[in-house]
Amino acid sequence: MLDTARYARQLALPGFGPAELAALGGARVLVIGAGGLGSVVLPQLVGSGVGAGAGGCIGIVDDDVVERSNLHRQTLHGEGDLGRRKVDSAAERLAALNEVTTIVRHPERFSRETALALLEGYDLLVDGSDGFATRYLAADAAVLAGVPLVWGAVLQYDGQVGVSPVGGPGYRDLFPVAPDPASVLDCASGGVLPSVCGVIGSIMAAQVVTLLTGIGESLIGRVTTYDARSGRFRELAYRHDPSAAPVTALPDDPGSGAAVATRDELTAPQLAALLGETAPPLLLDVREPWEHELAAIAGSQLLPLGRLADGIEALPRDRRIVAYCHHGIRSRHALDALQAAGLDAQHLIGGIDAWSVQVDPSIARY
Repeated sequence: MLDTARYARQLALPGFGPAELAALGGARVLVIGAGGLGSVVLPQLVGSGVGAGAGGCIGIVDDDVVERSNLHRQTLHGEGDLGRRKVDSAAERLAALNEVTTIVRHPERFSRETALALLEGYDLLVDGSDGFATRYLAADAAVLAGVPLVWGAVLQYDGQVGVSPVGGPGYRDLFPVAPDPASVLDCASGGVLPSVCGVIGSIMAAQVVTLLTGIGESLIGRVTTYDARSGRFRELAYRHDPSAAPVTALPDDPGSGAAVATRDELTAPQLAALLGETAPPLLLDVREPWEHELAAIAGSQLLPLGRLADGIEALPRDRRIVAYCHHGIRSRHALDALQAAGLDAQHLIGGIDAWSVQVDPSIARY
């Protein structure tokens, strides 16, 4: 029997009743990471009543120990936890919030060898990891296990949140392959603002509640992005890619996909050299207008991928065209269309994100 006095303010919400509270209490949710995002997601799940009922639990997967550099944003841990396993200090802090919540500790890495076994018996997966390899692995494992996925990512002043339901669209529909590791910073090298973890982690926790209770609208087919420097949120819609290969097994290297430039592709330094020539190529930005407004390579022409078919005839046939997008995914599709139309075209692998890291750090990353 759940403590209705504890959850009185939650039960007072429109549409939120004993049945919804029971759904949270009996849910079994596995959370990857007890770091910056986990430090926000986990206490809010406990506070909402997740895992506090019969059969319910919250599992925590993390093989790391607490370091001093963690403390500014990983607020589940304190000075006295330095050197301890994160799953232990997190579990103790969560037990202090609600002693009846069942917390299951998994002091191991979410890896190709352990992922599916860890997911057994859980209803939902939450990915708060720091790294593309684990994000792709979590996405693939959720597909194979038949459970929905709530994922979040933070870096510097920015963050993203999305939901991958059973049946899709999923993370690989949004990002089919991982960007080149050389073009991507992590929190250790790029830094992260603690409040970004707070905002993104809170949205992730709210999405878990939405999925488990049916209250509200899930971020299905949409990604919410947040910029702490402006306080603005933006939303990017995406759909299932019918041409994508189905996930049938966990790959040996789930984060693979780092591109090596071919004849049709350019790295950021290669493009920078071309732009310095006397006859530079036409830069074609195939992202959405809001993305172009946020960050763009100087001199580029905006033509969103969805409008490319209508505008392709107006593009010059006597000049090389280089398409770019955020991470090189949409520009790859644009390249196929441009070449099919008989145009001399290439695309920028790693997208404007690689350009920002390797060529012009003044370009905002998002």
